[in-house]
Amino acid sequence: MAVKYELLKKATDSKARLGKLHTPHGVIETPIFMPVGTKATVKTMTPEELKNIGSQIILGNTYHLYLRPGHELIDEAGGLHKFMNWDGPILTDSGGFQVFSLGDLRKISEEGVEFRSHIDGSKHFISPEKSIEIQNALGSDIMMAFDECAPYPSDREYVKNSLERTTRWAKRCKEAHKKTDTQALFGIVQGGMYRDLREQSVEELLELDFPGYAVGGLSVGEPAELMNEVLDYTTPLLPKNKPRYLMGVGSPDYLFEAVIRGIDMADCVLPTRIARNGTVLTSQGKLVVRNAKYKRDFSKLDPECDCYTCKNYSRAYIRHLINVDEILGVRLTTIHNLHFLLKLMENIREAIKDDRLMEYREEFYKKYGYSV
Repeated sequence: MAVKYELLKKATDSKARLGKLHTPHGVIETPIFMPVGTKATVKTMTPEELKNIGSQIILGNTYHLYLRPGHELIDEAGGLHKFMNWDGPILTDSGGFQVFSLGDLRKISEEGVEFRSHIDGSKHFISPEKSIEIQNALGSDIMMAFDECAPYPSDREYVKNSLERTTRWAKRCKEAHKKTDTQALFGIVQGGMYRDLREQSVEELLELDFPGYAVGGLSVGEPAELMNEVLDYTTPLLPKNKPRYLMGVGSPDYLFEAVIRGIDMADCVLPTRIARNGTVLTSQGKLVVRNAKYKRDFSKLDPECDCYTCKNYSRAYIRHLINVDEILGVRLTTIHNLHFLLKLMENIREAIKDDRLMEYREEFYKKYGYSV
């Protein structure tokens, strides 16, 4: 197998796990947050900056890279690692979520999904086999099986048909995957908010014996309590000796709640997206630095942060940059937000190690303004 999960410790106060994920491009300490580099770049960040803030693995997006610049060109360049000058691990999603997010611009069949590009309206078709072909060309360390992500809410019959199609597509993905020694293919558990359907999805995917499993179809608009409930009964069904990945979560509370339920990996565009709007994550909660109240605030974004931004620049200066549309402002808020979440995950790993994760969560929530 291209990747191997090493379980180092189980928490005594929750289902949290401390581990290492061995990949062809390096070892990842888990639990981990993965910055999203949709189009072969984490927005505004250089690879060196990503490493400096503690990024261990980044994501690429199959749908976007297929459309531009094209997977053939990236393959010609020597793969995604060389193309973007990142020598650490890379995970690529299957493109499924983006395709299904197109709504009226796509048509689902058993064979795959026909869709129109959001860029120019051109017609395209991605099947499970095509998704694997693209990801093989990209050369990511971890690839995702092509799945159907049911929207929330969806009725039971739709979700059941959707998860069963996802299983059939997972089989086709596995059969199409030819680079098993250098790229690991993860299966994606679906089933919506229905317990028995989640159990069915896990059971069917376990028969295919993937080297890792993702929980998909969450953080799609459902209440946080419902997401946690689904994780409560889904995560324990997944193999203890393989990594568990919750797709699409990145707020501090979602990361905590996922980890205490046994999740090892998570990703989200949240930290970079809100950074572009002048919003930053701090130990005291979210702060909208572009607001007028910070015009003469010469303190740093977060009094407890030691990132490059907080060491060197004030709220007043960053507010000025953002309000006059200077690129540096967004770079500084992005550096801070990513550093904040990566440092949070580092602290979470330490808390698991010291058997005080639930205590740390309570301390963090109290300062941040969450209720436990």
